[in-house]
Amino acid sequence: MLIRVWGASLRGLGGVRVSVEVDAGRGLPSFQIVGQGDRVVRESRDRVRAAFRQSGLEFPPGRVTVNLAPAEIPKTGTGLDLALAVGIAATRVEIPEEELASTLFVGELGLDGALHPVRGTLALLAAADGLERSVVALGNLTEAALYPRVRAFGANDLIQVIRFLRGETALDTLADLAPDATNATPGTALDLSDVRGQESGRRALEVAAAGGHNLLFIGPPGSGKTLLAKRLPGLLPPLEYRDALEATRIHSVAGTLARPGLLSTPPFRAPHHTTSDAGMAGGGRPLRPGEISLAHRGVLFLDELPEFRRNVLEALRQPLEEHEIRIGRAHAIECLPAHFQLIAAMNPCPCGYRGDARRECSCGDPEIGRYRARLSGPLLDRIDLHVPVAPVEWKHMSDQTARGETSQVVRERVLAARARQSQRYRGQEFELNAQLPSAELASHCPVSAKGSSLLERSVRSLGLSMRAYVRVLRVARTIADLDGSPEIATEHLAEAIGYRQLDASDERRSDFRD
Repeated sequence: MLIRVWGASLRGLGGVRVSVEVDAGRGLPSFQIVGQGDRVVRESRDRVRAAFRQSGLEFPPGRVTVNLAPAEIPKTGTGLDLALAVGIAATRVEIPEEELASTLFVGELGLDGALHPVRGTLALLAAADGLERSVVALGNLTEAALYPRVRAFGANDLIQVIRFLRGETALDTLADLAPDATNATPGTALDLSDVRGQESGRRALEVAAAGGHNLLFIGPPGSGKTLLAKRLPGLLPPLEYRDALEATRIHSVAGTLARPGLLSTPPFRAPHHTTSDAGMAGGGRPLRPGEISLAHRGVLFLDELPEFRRNVLEALRQPLEEHEIRIGRAHAIECLPAHFQLIAAMNPCPCGYRGDARRECSCGDPEIGRYRARLSGPLLDRIDLHVPVAPVEWKHMSDQTARGETSQVVRERVLAARARQSQRYRGQEFELNAQLPSAELASHCPVSAKGSSLLERSVRSLGLSMRAYVRVLRVARTIADLDGSPEIATEHLAEAIGYRQLDASDERRSDFRD
């Protein structure tokens, strides 16, 4: 007797529909799974047998062969357990064929027959297009219901699924869940008013948020670089539904969703400087997204930037320009989304106190040169704002009433600037100034004769590359948008040029004070 049931397996950040074909016939008792299943898939034989026994279901007494088609595609994970179990059960229990043909089954079986959630459910449901419904573990129902094209049902165990298919019971849908189970991930953004002093850092953070620019803070330990960086998500607008769905899918595949539901705020990722190449870019088998993709539609914060390995940092170059990262493997080439905003922090020298009036720097020029040489020129060119952060003065630390603007006040200006960009770039493939192509600079960033003279002097004195020159114009355009100015004034250019600290000469770079 041949039964066909639909399951799904992860492939990259998407789901591949798998036809689970079950043949139960005569012969010595055996249970074989063919079709390029990995070790976890093959182990499902033991889980399914135990689940049948504990659920009171009869396992076929003869030879059972399960084929996972198409056989040329590798299958991974425990999500195929439920499809296998339903297909085998259908050889012993009468289940209408149309019920099996219209349903995608996703779930991991426990030895007692209970259904456990699996990672990547939202991505797996992409394989359900053309089907009427999906059946998942109850713990994955909120996530499965986010997929708009297929109605999702949640079950507690295998017996409940069999009874549902036979029309003997109903399964839960999203409307049946408790209200708190459907809440989107709550915002955890920290408030900018907690930062004392640091006016230049606060201003740079506002400019970066308004235009989507990459930002590097440079200052001694304890000056507030990390404190500032963690406030950036609170200045960004909430994710639109399409972007939120995309980010949620990535975190679902990685297994990093803090709770069920749609990600409502931009992700904030802060990997440690010991992160490996695969941890940053993604990798492994099966492929898992790295920190670059986990920061998609959000912020990637790299503290102690020069302490990261050189090859890890160079992995950022392609996604910073193209907003995607391509990972080549022997069996396939996967393209992962990587549209993120980079914010980084570093000390001005190995000891950290170069330019600090409170402590004396113990580093020699060769040491400082080697320290800064860990950051390649092409990588620094891709960072729009290089901002010095000086230690907080005592008057700011001791004054408990001196609080700066809140994130909400600054976010209103950021949203107004982004609205001007959205209006200006309507109908284009880009939305923010940071994405403005070089070919569009002349039409969207006109510069006066006085401004051109200032740019020429800056390019000569700072040795700006063409890429850095383009980024100066983009930042100046953002500063003008924050001021509500349709034209880029000289003061806008001057501020933008001032954000290229690491492009300056060695003599100027030695002083990181305001």
